[in-house]
Amino acid sequence: MATSKRYSDEPAYVLHRYDWSETSLILEVFTRHHGRIALVAKGAKRPSSSLRPILMPLQPVHVAFGGDAEIRTLRSAEWQGGHVMPTGAALLSGYYLNELLLNLLARDDPHAVLFDIYARVVEVIAGAGTQDDLLQATLRTWEVLLLREIGLLPLLDQQTMTLGGLEREVRYTLVPEGGLRQAHSDDRHALRGAQWIRLQAALGDAAPFTATLRVCAECMAELKPQLRQLLHYHCGVRTLRTRQMMMDIQAL
Repeated sequence: MATSKRYSDEPAYVLHRYDWSETSLILEVFTRHHGRIALVAKGAKRPSSSLRPILMPLQPVHVAFGGDAEIRTLRSAEWQGGHVMPTGAALLSGYYLNELLLNLLARDDPHAVLFDIYARVVEVIAGAGTQDDLLQATLRTWEVLLLREIGLLPLLDQQTMTLGGLEREVRYTLVPEGGLRQAHSDDRHALRGAQWIRLQAALGDAAPFTATLRVCAECMAELKPQLRQLLHYHCGVRTLRTRQMMMDIQAL
């Protein structure tokens, strides 16, 4: 008789949680070796459950789980320590990371490199405090690396449609259906060819997060609307929920 598969000591982050019954939760979890998976955490809502303080978003955990169904069963979870829970703008930023993963990652599609990048981004966000420039540069870095890792980012050192190289002082813009193209006169957020070339080089660096963060910090205001448009296009929405929440809070 075949036995269901069991996995243990798997690095993971909880992306989202839903009520499943009076005492249990359904978790959307991003794991290093199995990608995004769904787990049922039986009894996790009980006041006496040891899982209650552990199954929180943006916290590094190791999980054990098993089963062959689409929704597997959580066996155990252990907090791995590290940073404290983000608050304020950092917390909303973390929820934004998670919303992108929920929208763009198929289940059971491993992305170990992306998992490591996510862990680094969460760590920086949690320690950013009131440093809004660092927070914004980190979000732009996450967006670029996420799009690259899931195959939705064109090469940034050539024009997508013509495959022609970029001229360093000519301005180019990134558009959802056309990739990187020469900017029109009304493309207010276009970047010079030299900036796109630097960004592509950073993606290929031995330490891509640090290198990309450095470049994004210099042009994050111009990158933001271009990346937002590209992400909304691939997510199939006009506005992401967490981004709308950020705008509503800023308006207050």
